[in-house]
Amino acid sequence: MTDRAPDDPAATPVGTGEEGGADANLEGRLRRLEEILALMESDDVALEQALALFEEGVAHVREAEKVLAETELRVEELLASGETRPLGDEPDEG
Repeated sequence: MTDRAPDDPAATPVGTGEEGGADANLEGRLRRLEEILALMESDDVALEQALALFEEGVAHVREAEKVLAETELRVEELLASGETRPLGDEPDEG
């Protein structure tokens, strides 16, 4: 990535930690994707910065798709079995 000034909006990627759970993580990624889109649509983005933003955006999209797929699977499990467990509590894989 490129060196960016601390006040550069492109220098503030969303964390990938689990600090707020899947919903907060997904919402943060979507907000960041909107920021990236706005930056890339502006006329004053250098090619190198646009490429870095694009790479960051692709990573956010992939992670968001993963969260959505896991959520969809969990919903299908709930509908099929009627059993519930808190989201994020993954069963141990021996």
